[in-house]
Amino acid sequence: MFLPIMQIHSEDIPSYAIVCGDPKRAELISRKLEGAQELAFSREYRTFIGEINGVRLAVVSHGVGSAGAAICFEELIRAGVKTLIRVGTAGSYSEDTPAGSLIVSTAAVRTDGLTRQLVPEGFPAVGDSRVVEALYEAALEQGGVVRKGITVTLDVFFQGVLEFPHKQYKQAGAIAVEMEIAALYVIASLRGVRAGAILALDGYADADLAAVYDPNVDVVALAVEREIEAALRAVVKLSILDG
Repeated sequence: MFLPIMQIHSEDIPSYAIVCGDPKRAELISRKLEGAQELAFSREYRTFIGEINGVRLAVVSHGVGSAGAAICFEELIRAGVKTLIRVGTAGSYSEDTPAGSLIVSTAAVRTDGLTRQLVPEGFPAVGDSRVVEALYEAALEQGGVVRKGITVTLDVFFQGVLEFPHKQYKQAGAIAVEMEIAALYVIASLRGVRAGAILALDGYADADLAAVYDPNVDVVALAVEREIEAALRAVVKLSILDG
């Protein structure tokens, strides 16, 4: 089957996939694979395949925001992917998790617009427990600050006349905010596959903590390297459990 938006053939895609926002990050991850091959680069969707410790997987970029990312998730699932792991960045809600920390998302608050058009308002966006635990264990092996918990998926990046909802979600116990995980978790649930997500924190979302936002610093780059390694190790762990 040919997937027209991502410009890939389903027979080329394995059952495990790591997804990320940035096409350059997809290439970075692919360099860690054995026999890496680029299959397509259509719009924001850049697709690589390769192996890690004998496990075949795809690495695909999905761009920024839930609507575009959802197309990537849906087409990968139609191609036969059964396990999706998002490797991304997020803004922290806590001084205990500064830039350079890693977070594994157990579930996502659905403040995005996309999932409201897919499922009823009260439907949860929850990561698969096996994938979440594999990511968390692999992240701990990388060292540094690692936490797991509820994240917020928000469409808006630059504030308009309405205030960001960060304070109320922080008070409710959310630990970070990003832009795609709710879509990933809801779509995975709808389509009967499993998904998880790991995030490198690139600054503070909370206005009381935030200074100048600059994700292009060494501490963030190192955290991205750690989360990539954790995601790859998690794929291997899951493949062993899957038999």
